[in-house]
Amino acid sequence: MSRYATLRVLAWLVRDTFRQSLDSRVFGMMLTLSGLGILTCLSISVQGGAPLHRPDERPDFLPRTASSAERTLAPRDGVDIANGSMSLAFGAFRIPLGRDAQDAIQFIQLVLATAAADTVGLLMALVWTAGFLPAFLAPGAVTVLLAKPVPRSLLLLGKYIGVITFVAFQAVVFFLGTWTALGVRTGIWDASYLWGIPLLVHQFALFYSVSTLIAACRKRTVACLFGSLLFWFLCWGTNYGRHAVVALPELNREIAPLSPWLRGSVEVSYWVLPKPADLSLILSHAIDAERHFATVPEFETVRRIHRFHPVLSVLSSLATACLILAAAARKFATTDY
Repeated sequence: MSRYATLRVLAWLVRDTFRQSLDSRVFGMMLTLSGLGILTCLSISVQGGAPLHRPDERPDFLPRTASSAERTLAPRDGVDIANGSMSLAFGAFRIPLGRDAQDAIQFIQLVLATAAADTVGLLMALVWTAGFLPAFLAPGAVTVLLAKPVPRSLLLLGKYIGVITFVAFQAVVFFLGTWTALGVRTGIWDASYLWGIPLLVHQFALFYSVSTLIAACRKRTVACLFGSLLFWFLCWGTNYGRHAVVALPELNREIAPLSPWLRGSVEVSYWVLPKPADLSLILSHAIDAERHFATVPEFETVRRIHRFHPVLSVLSSLATACLILAAAARKFATTDY
């Protein structure tokens, strides 16, 4: 096929994926959740923006109460006393703050990026898109496409790209929408929050490749759903286990050394499988989460002793996804309909 014909096929498959998401109401459900997040951010306002710490200090999210002595000393000694508040639901709720406006909004962005999007959002996206490929590969639907002079591998890859594009669109709506809403309401525009878009899409692409392979083999939504989720938990546990094994001698020097066979097996498993914990750690570092939450000791130790390599982690995870996709394409190409 020519390059132009290939691009036309890919564009059609992307459009077909969006049409499928509309028919299955997945598009509306994900957009509704993003809309609720944006509306929540529009309801937030922060009063009190005086800096309460130096750039190298860790802020305290808990509200502080200034004693009479502090109030007496503050004007004389140049000490800023926390006297801010955060309003939620357009002023229906007011929370006293022990930090300035910049840190308060960064904390909200951190919760949205790491908890709402990187964990809950990722798992929900895997659940809601689990049926896209089985429906596409069903004998009654795919036989019409197989009659056309289009390579099977291109059909499968195009559908995979279509699903990734759909999730990327939803990620852009969520992150850009909440970022804009917080910026309009508070005047604080922290662009590091937008790193969540490529990192979330990258992580989804890794685990949707497993769903693609299962769809090519089984063509059942339930199998794709549970298979991709179980694979995510397996990879997360392996990822954390590797860092724990590496950090254990540093955290507890009295413990006996682990066997070389165990350490080697853990290391091989770590580099072979996708690394969701590493991607979450990269996202947390990108949005400066260390200023608000203590880092997991194992992760912090691995970084300190230079055994964490973000670029290699991303590239090796991507290589694994490509191998899984290649296996899915081969299986689809050799399946009789």
